[in-house]
Amino acid sequence: MAALAVAPVTAADAAPNQWLVFLHGILGSGANWRSFARQIVAAKPAWGALLVDIRLHGDSQDIPPPHTIEAAARDIVEAIPDVAGVGRTPVRAVLGHSFGGKVGIELARQLAAAPNGPLDELIVVDSTPGARPDFRGSSGVRHIVELLTELPEAFPDRNAFTAWAEERGVSRPTAMWLAMNVRPVPNTTRFEFRLDIPSIRAMMDDYFARDLWPVLEAPPGHMKTRLIAGGDSEVLDAADRERGRALPSVSVDVIPNAGHWVHVDAPDALRELVLGYLD
Repeated sequence: MAALAVAPVTAADAAPNQWLVFLHGILGSGANWRSFARQIVAAKPAWGALLVDIRLHGDSQDIPPPHTIEAAARDIVEAIPDVAGVGRTPVRAVLGHSFGGKVGIELARQLAAAPNGPLDELIVVDSTPGARPDFRGSSGVRHIVELLTELPEAFPDRNAFTAWAEERGVSRPTAMWLAMNVRPVPNTTRFEFRLDIPSIRAMMDDYFARDLWPVLEAPPGHMKTRLIAGGDSEVLDAADRERGRALPSVSVDVIPNAGHWVHVDAPDALRELVLGYLD
Protein backbone atom coordinates (compact mmCIF):
# COMPACT_ATOMS: atom_id res chain seq x y z
CA MET A 1 0.00 0.00 0.00
CA ALA A 2 1.27 3.48 -0.90
CA ALA A 3 2.16 5.74 2.02
CA LEU A 4 -0.05 8.68 2.91
CA ALA A 5 1.63 12.03 2.14
CA VAL A 6 1.97 14.18 5.27
CA ALA A 7 4.10 17.36 5.24
CA PRO A 8 5.15 18.97 8.55
CA VAL A 9 5.26 22.77 8.79
CA THR A 10 6.97 24.45 11.75
CA ALA A 11 8.14 27.91 12.67
CA ALA A 12 11.81 28.68 11.98
CA ASP A 13 14.11 27.03 14.51
CA ALA A 14 11.10 25.86 16.54
CA ALA A 15 10.50 22.41 18.01
CA PRO A 16 6.73 22.18 18.45
CA ASN A 17 5.29 20.37 21.44
CA GLN A 18 1.89 19.74 19.80
CA TRP A 19 0.49 19.33 16.29
CA LEU A 20 -2.44 20.74 14.34
CA VAL A 21 -3.56 18.54 11.44
CA PHE A 22 -4.96 20.25 8.32
CA LEU A 23 -7.42 18.36 6.09
CA HIS A 24 -8.37 19.72 2.68
CA GLY A 25 -11.57 19.43 0.69
CA ILE A 26 -12.44 17.14 -2.21
CA LEU A 27 -10.12 17.40 -5.25
CA GLY A 28 -7.66 19.47 -3.19
CA SER A 29 -4.41 18.70 -1.38
CA GLY A 30 -2.58 19.62 1.78
CA ALA A 31 -0.71 22.32 -0.14
CA ASN A 32 -3.96 24.31 -0.31
CA TRP A 33 -3.42 25.16 3.37
CA ARG A 34 0.36 25.70 3.39
CA SER A 35 0.34 29.52 3.52
CA PHE A 36 -2.36 29.53 6.20
CA ALA A 37 -0.50 26.92 8.26
CA ARG A 38 2.73 28.92 8.06
CA GLN A 39 0.94 31.95 9.48
CA ILE A 40 -0.46 29.89 12.35
CA VAL A 41 2.86 28.35 13.39
CA ALA A 42 4.65 31.70 13.01
CA ALA A 43 2.20 33.21 15.48
CA LYS A 44 2.31 30.16 17.78
CA PRO A 45 5.71 28.41 17.47
CA ALA A 46 4.75 25.82 20.09
CA TRP A 47 2.39 24.42 17.48
CA GLY A 48 3.44 22.54 14.37
CA ALA A 49 1.17 21.83 11.40
CA LEU A 50 0.72 18.57 9.51
CA LEU A 51 -0.55 19.05 5.95
CA VAL A 52 -2.22 15.80 4.90
CA ASP A 53 -3.02 14.67 1.38
CA ILE A 54 -6.18 12.64 2.02
CA ARG A 55 -6.28 9.27 0.23
CA LEU A 56 -6.53 9.54 -3.59
CA HIS A 57 -5.54 13.23 -3.43
CA GLY A 58 -2.22 14.98 -3.97
CA ASP A 59 0.64 12.53 -3.47
CA SER A 60 -1.50 9.98 -1.60
CA GLN A 61 -2.28 7.83 -4.60
CA ASP A 62 -2.81 4.09 -5.21
CA ILE A 63 -4.41 3.43 -1.84
CA PRO A 64 -6.80 0.48 -1.98
CA PRO A 65 -10.51 0.59 -1.08
CA PRO A 66 -12.77 0.90 0.77
CA HIS A 67 -12.86 4.60 -0.07
CA THR A 68 -14.80 5.92 2.90
CA ILE A 69 -14.62 8.64 5.55
CA GLU A 70 -13.66 6.00 8.13
CA ALA A 71 -10.84 4.63 5.98
CA ALA A 72 -9.55 8.13 5.18
CA ALA A 73 -9.32 8.90 8.91
CA ARG A 74 -7.67 5.56 9.67
CA ASP A 75 -5.00 6.33 7.05
CA ILE A 76 -4.06 9.43 9.03
CA VAL A 77 -3.99 7.67 12.40
CA GLU A 78 -1.63 5.07 10.93
CA ALA A 79 0.57 7.60 9.10
CA ILE A 80 1.16 10.09 11.92
CA PRO A 81 3.71 8.02 13.90
CA ASP A 82 5.87 7.68 10.76
CA VAL A 83 6.28 11.43 10.29
CA ALA A 84 9.63 12.50 11.74
CA GLY A 85 9.24 13.43 15.38
CA VAL A 86 5.46 13.33 15.35
CA GLY A 87 5.20 10.02 17.17
CA ARG A 88 6.69 11.62 20.25
CA THR A 89 4.65 14.82 20.02
CA PRO A 90 0.87 14.65 20.44
CA VAL A 91 -1.73 15.75 17.92
CA ARG A 92 -3.90 18.15 19.89
CA ALA A 93 -6.00 19.80 17.18
CA VAL A 94 -7.48 19.07 13.76
CA LEU A 95 -8.77 21.57 11.21
CA GLY A 96 -10.80 20.20 8.32
CA HIS A 97 -12.49 22.05 5.48
CA SER A 98 -15.49 20.74 3.53
CA PHE A 99 -14.92 17.02 2.86
CA GLY A 100 -11.93 17.23 5.19
CA GLY A 101 -14.21 18.54 7.92
CA LYS A 102 -16.11 15.28 8.13
CA VAL A 103 -12.88 13.29 7.87
CA GLY A 104 -11.69 15.42 10.79
CA ILE A 105 -14.69 14.48 12.92
CA GLU A 106 -14.10 10.79 12.26
CA LEU A 107 -10.38 11.31 12.91
CA ALA A 108 -11.21 12.85 16.30
CA ARG A 109 -13.26 9.76 17.14
CA GLN A 110 -10.41 7.41 16.18
CA LEU A 111 -7.66 9.43 17.87
CA ALA A 112 -9.52 9.13 21.18
CA ALA A 113 -8.33 5.52 21.28
CA ALA A 114 -4.76 6.36 20.16
CA PRO A 115 -1.82 6.49 22.62
CA ASN A 116 -1.88 10.29 23.04
CA GLY A 117 -5.61 10.37 23.69
CA PRO A 118 -8.41 12.74 22.63
CA LEU A 119 -7.98 16.03 20.84
CA ASP A 120 -8.31 19.37 22.57
CA GLU A 121 -9.69 21.23 19.54
CA LEU A 122 -11.64 20.08 16.47
CA ILE A 123 -12.15 22.89 13.95
CA VAL A 124 -14.69 22.13 11.21
CA VAL A 125 -14.74 24.72 8.42
CA ASP A 126 -17.91 24.89 6.32
CA SER A 127 -18.73 21.20 6.51
CA THR A 128 -21.90 19.56 7.77
CA PRO A 129 -21.49 16.88 10.46
CA GLY A 130 -24.75 15.24 9.41
CA ALA A 131 -26.01 13.26 6.45
CA ARG A 132 -27.00 15.27 3.38
CA PRO A 133 -28.50 12.81 0.87
CA ASP A 134 -29.88 15.62 -1.28
CA PHE A 135 -26.35 17.13 -1.68
CA ARG A 136 -27.80 20.49 -0.62
CA GLY A 137 -25.15 23.19 -0.47
CA SER A 138 -22.60 21.04 -2.29
CA SER A 139 -24.25 20.53 -5.66
CA GLY A 140 -21.60 22.61 -7.43
CA VAL A 141 -18.73 20.43 -6.23
CA ARG A 142 -20.65 17.27 -6.98
CA HIS A 143 -21.37 18.58 -10.49
CA ILE A 144 -17.63 19.05 -11.10
CA VAL A 145 -16.86 15.52 -9.88
CA GLU A 146 -19.56 14.13 -12.19
CA LEU A 147 -18.15 16.20 -15.06
CA LEU A 148 -14.67 14.78 -14.49
CA THR A 149 -16.00 11.25 -15.03
CA GLU A 150 -16.29 12.29 -18.70
CA LEU A 151 -12.61 13.21 -19.04
CA PRO A 152 -10.78 12.11 -22.19
CA GLU A 153 -7.83 9.81 -21.58
CA ALA A 154 -5.20 12.50 -22.16
CA PHE A 155 -4.55 16.10 -23.20
CA PRO A 156 -1.68 17.67 -25.17
CA ASP A 157 -1.00 20.07 -22.25
CA ARG A 158 -2.58 21.63 -19.14
CA ASN A 159 -4.04 24.50 -21.15
CA ALA A 160 -6.05 21.99 -23.16
CA PHE A 161 -7.53 20.61 -19.95
CA THR A 162 -8.40 24.13 -18.74
CA ALA A 163 -10.13 24.87 -22.03
CA TRP A 164 -12.02 21.55 -21.85
CA ALA A 165 -13.33 22.39 -18.38
CA GLU A 166 -14.27 25.98 -19.28
CA GLU A 167 -16.18 24.80 -22.35
CA ARG A 168 -18.34 22.77 -19.95
CA GLY A 169 -19.21 25.67 -17.70
CA VAL A 170 -16.42 25.52 -15.10
CA SER A 171 -15.16 28.97 -14.12
CA ARG A 172 -11.61 29.80 -15.19
CA PRO A 173 -10.21 30.04 -11.62
CA THR A 174 -11.71 26.64 -10.76
CA ALA A 175 -10.49 25.12 -14.03
CA MET A 176 -6.96 26.39 -13.36
CA TRP A 177 -7.10 25.01 -9.81
CA LEU A 178 -8.22 21.61 -11.13
CA ALA A 179 -5.41 21.73 -13.68
CA MET A 180 -2.94 21.33 -10.79
CA ASN A 181 -3.92 17.65 -10.96
CA VAL A 182 -2.94 17.36 -14.65
CA ARG A 183 0.51 15.75 -14.92
CA PRO A 184 2.73 14.64 -17.81
CA VAL A 185 2.66 10.97 -18.71
CA PRO A 186 6.23 9.59 -18.48
CA ASN A 187 8.00 8.97 -21.79
CA THR A 188 5.21 10.61 -23.80
CA THR A 189 4.12 14.09 -24.85
CA ARG A 190 0.69 13.62 -23.26
CA PHE A 191 -0.83 14.91 -20.03
CA GLU A 192 -3.50 13.20 -17.95
CA PHE A 193 -5.73 14.03 -14.98
CA ARG A 194 -4.13 11.84 -12.34
CA LEU A 195 -6.96 11.48 -9.81
CA ASP A 196 -9.14 8.36 -9.65
CA ILE A 197 -12.47 10.11 -10.12
CA PRO A 198 -14.80 7.07 -9.72
CA SER A 199 -13.18 6.30 -6.35
CA ILE A 200 -13.33 9.95 -5.29
CA ARG A 201 -17.02 9.94 -6.18
CA ALA A 202 -17.45 6.94 -3.87
CA MET A 203 -15.78 8.93 -1.08
CA MET A 204 -18.15 11.83 -1.71
CA ASP A 205 -21.15 9.50 -1.58
CA ASP A 206 -19.97 8.31 1.83
CA TYR A 207 -19.53 11.93 2.96
CA PHE A 208 -23.16 12.70 2.12
CA ALA A 209 -24.40 9.47 3.73
CA ARG A 210 -22.53 9.60 7.05
CA ASP A 211 -24.04 11.19 10.17
CA LEU A 212 -21.30 12.11 12.63
CA TRP A 213 -23.30 14.36 14.95
CA PRO A 214 -22.98 11.67 17.69
CA VAL A 215 -19.24 12.44 17.95
CA LEU A 216 -20.04 16.09 18.72
CA GLU A 217 -22.90 15.20 21.04
CA ALA A 218 -20.72 12.88 23.15
CA PRO A 219 -17.20 14.21 22.52
CA PRO A 220 -14.17 12.20 23.58
CA GLY A 221 -12.46 13.61 26.65
CA HIS A 222 -12.64 17.39 26.94
CA MET A 223 -12.59 18.03 23.18
CA LYS A 224 -14.14 21.29 21.98
CA THR A 225 -15.61 21.45 18.49
CA ARG A 226 -15.59 24.74 16.59
CA LEU A 227 -18.02 24.89 13.68
CA ILE A 228 -17.20 27.71 11.26
CA ALA A 229 -19.57 28.66 8.47
CA GLY A 230 -19.15 30.96 5.50
CA GLY A 231 -21.96 33.49 5.76
CA ASP A 232 -22.74 33.12 2.05
CA SER A 233 -22.50 29.31 2.03
CA GLU A 234 -25.34 26.81 2.46
CA VAL A 235 -23.16 23.86 3.50
CA LEU A 236 -23.40 24.43 7.26
CA ASP A 237 -26.99 25.62 7.13
CA ALA A 238 -29.21 27.30 9.71
CA ALA A 239 -30.44 23.99 11.13
CA ASP A 240 -26.85 22.74 11.55
CA ARG A 241 -25.83 25.96 13.27
CA GLU A 242 -28.79 25.81 15.65
CA ARG A 243 -28.07 22.18 16.47
CA GLY A 244 -24.41 22.98 17.13
CA ARG A 245 -25.19 25.93 19.39
CA ALA A 246 -27.38 23.67 21.54
CA LEU A 247 -24.40 21.46 22.42
CA PRO A 248 -22.26 22.48 25.41
CA SER A 249 -18.98 21.37 23.83
CA VAL A 250 -19.60 23.08 20.46
CA SER A 251 -19.22 26.71 19.39
CA VAL A 252 -20.51 28.13 16.10
CA ASP A 253 -18.94 31.09 14.26
CA VAL A 254 -20.22 32.58 11.01
CA ILE A 255 -17.84 34.65 8.89
CA PRO A 256 -19.84 37.26 6.93
CA ASN A 257 -19.28 37.73 3.20
CA ALA A 258 -17.42 34.42 2.90
CA GLY A 259 -18.54 31.56 0.69
CA HIS A 260 -17.66 27.90 0.97
CA TRP A 261 -13.95 28.62 0.38
CA VAL A 262 -13.67 30.46 3.69
CA HIS A 263 -9.87 30.40 3.79
CA VAL A 264 -9.76 32.07 0.37
CA ASP A 265 -12.59 34.57 0.87
CA ALA A 266 -11.76 35.64 4.44
CA PRO A 267 -8.31 34.33 5.45
CA ASP A 268 -7.68 37.03 8.06
CA ALA A 269 -10.97 36.45 9.86
CA LEU A 270 -10.46 32.69 9.80
CA ARG A 271 -6.90 32.98 11.06
CA GLU A 272 -7.98 35.12 14.04
CA LEU A 273 -10.62 32.57 14.97
CA VAL A 274 -8.18 29.67 14.78
CA LEU A 275 -5.52 31.49 16.80
CA GLY A 276 -8.15 32.24 19.44
CA TYR A 277 -9.14 28.59 19.64
CA LEU A 278 -5.52 27.49 20.04
CA ASP A 279 -5.11 29.79 23.02
